[in-house]
Amino acid sequence: MKNSLLAFLILASTSPTFAAEPRARDLGVPFDGTPGELNAITDVPGVTVGHSTIIEDYPNGSAARAGVTAIMPRGKDSVMLPVFGGTAVLNGAGEMTGAIWVEASGFLEGPVMITTTQSVGMVFEETIKWRVNHAERDITGYAWSDPVVAETWGGRLNDENGFYVHGEHVAEAIETAKAGPVAEGNVGGGTGMVCYQFKCGIGTASRVVETEDGVFTVGALVQANYGWRDILQIAGVPVGREIPVKQVADIRTPMDDEMGSIIVVIATDAPLLPHQLKRVATRAGLGIARVGGMASNGSGDIFIAFSTANPVELRSGTNLSARLIGNEQITPVFSGAVLAVEEAIVNAMVAARAMTGFEGTTIEAIDHEQLRAALRKYNRLEEK
Repeated sequence: MKNSLLAFLILASTSPTFAAEPRARDLGVPFDGTPGELNAITDVPGVTVGHSTIIEDYPNGSAARAGVTAIMPRGKDSVMLPVFGGTAVLNGAGEMTGAIWVEASGFLEGPVMITTTQSVGMVFEETIKWRVNHAERDITGYAWSDPVVAETWGGRLNDENGFYVHGEHVAEAIETAKAGPVAEGNVGGGTGMVCYQFKCGIGTASRVVETEDGVFTVGALVQANYGWRDILQIAGVPVGREIPVKQVADIRTPMDDEMGSIIVVIATDAPLLPHQLKRVATRAGLGIARVGGMASNGSGDIFIAFSTANPVELRSGTNLSARLIGNEQITPVFSGAVLAVEEAIVNAMVAARAMTGFEGTTIEAIDHEQLRAALRKYNRLEEK
């Protein structure tokens, strides 16, 4: 933090300050489906989440509005015990390292990390270092790692070429990952993100689904950084047209139609195989569409899904077997994924707060009362 005029680091994992922020349901936004206890990805047993948030201003006008978010599929056991995983791409103008190995092997090994675009290399390397220092050696004598690191571009508020994410931030996100409530909005990898021309960032939600094979939980976490105002829909209401840009901040540029991304992480305890999880990951695009997203040419809409089932069966050994639910029973999981992604995006907007960053750019947050008024106009507000 050399040469900083103002430098401070905000750690946001399960802090009561962040947990107290209102969420979409608190404002009366109606959603379909039954949420889990926390309405978060951490409703899936074993899943933990941690954030490291960097907010720094420099005398030369540079500014850091960045960070790292870590999703640990099996908590601390993630370092040695994989989960089945699958990935999907709606539009590919973005990056998710390690995705080729997830597709080839069917396994997600270690955490899912999310950050800002120019910091992917740093987070990739530092995640490997962390794993080398915490994992047992394999038969070759190495703790081999091809970590999953995904990104969205935070350059409206963050000086992307400042490279402000460092090793300590990666370690902090991983080591502070916890179960329980998940901080949303301007935290972790989502610190500098904007969606539908509102301040945005990290959001999460969950659904409890019932199949003939049992009751399961599906959770989603998003880093949302896409979309222009006039396509925004919430609970079927054209909120973006009801709260036009001129009432908030005229930040649309000719590039906004082409630039924007969303990373979606879906977790479930339903026993699914990799090819089934790829199908689940694909459904993230339907959740985005329910909020108005269209996946423009320049967007990176990249998804990963994993299952925490089969913890014993996936330990190293021979003649392994695994439980699974049949394809005929998977539709409720699909539905849960779609609905959780939809609500996670709205939660990211509702939790975010206005922020001023690089070159003095200010992005306003969605006004809660204007949102409620729009829903009320269309008879969609659930009065509290």
